[in-house]
Amino acid sequence: MKAFSAQDSGVSTSSKVPPVTLVFWIIKIAATTLGETGGDAVSMSMNLGYLVGTGIFALLFLMAVLLQIRVNRFHPAIYWTTIIATTMVGTTLADFADRSLGIGYAGGALLLSVLLLAALGIWYRTLGSVAVDSVREPRAEMFYWLTIMFSQTLGTALGDWTADTAGLGYGGGALLFGGLLVLVVLAYFWSSLSRTVLFWSAFVLTRPLGAVLGDFLDKPLDAGGLALSRYTASFVLLAFILVCILLCSRQGRTKPS
Repeated sequence: MKAFSAQDSGVSTSSKVPPVTLVFWIIKIAATTLGETGGDAVSMSMNLGYLVGTGIFALLFLMAVLLQIRVNRFHPAIYWTTIIATTMVGTTLADFADRSLGIGYAGGALLLSVLLLAALGIWYRTLGSVAVDSVREPRAEMFYWLTIMFSQTLGTALGDWTADTAGLGYGGGALLFGGLLVLVVLAYFWSSLSRTVLFWSAFVLTRPLGAVLGDFLDKPLDAGGLALSRYTASFVLLAFILVCILLCSRQGRTKPS
C-alpha cells in the first residue's frame, strides 16, 4: 500500500525526485537512522569533533547537491547519497549547536524551526510552490535541498530533546514520533488537508524518529541503548538502503510501460 502515491503527490516521471511511495518512506527512515549512527561515528568514535565532522559532511552535501542539479533526470544513487549527506551534516551540525555552542536542545530546535519555516516561505514566495512536483529546475532544487538540510538538522535536535531533556528515552521517543507519523498517514487517507503540508510534515517527523532509533542502536546499555558498534550499525543500514534501491530499480525496469 502506498503511503503517498506519486499520482497523489504530483510527482511525474520528469521530476528530479523519486515517487513518494511507501518504499520512499522506508528508505528515508533508514537513511535518517544511518545519518545518526554515521554522523556520531565520525564526530565521536573517530574523535574528530562536531565542527570537523560538520565540515566533512557539508562538503559531501555540497558536492552531492551540485551533482544532483547537473543531471537531467532522477538517479536513485545520487538522490539518496544527497539525502544521507543531509542527515549526517544535520546530525553533527545540531550536536555542535546544542552541545558545543551551548544553546541546548530546545534552543537549537527553536532556531532550526524558524530557519525551516523561513526556507519554505522564501521558496514559496520565489517560485509559487513548495510541492515536490516543482523540483525540476536548479532554483527549485536549491530550495528543496536547503529545506531538507534544515529539516534534518531540526529533526536531530528534536530527537535528542525528546529522548534526553524530556526524559522519554529512545523507546519513548520512537513511539512518539512513530505515532505522529501514523496521524499524518491517517490524515492523508481520511482528510482533505494539503498533500504538500502532509508531505513536509512527514518528512520532518522521519528525522527525529531516525535520530532516536540511531541512538537506540549505538548508545550504552545503561543509557537505554543496545550498545552496538556505530560502524556496524551504519554498515547494516547502508546495506539495507542499497538493497531497497536495487529492488526498486529492478522493479522499475521490469514493469510494463
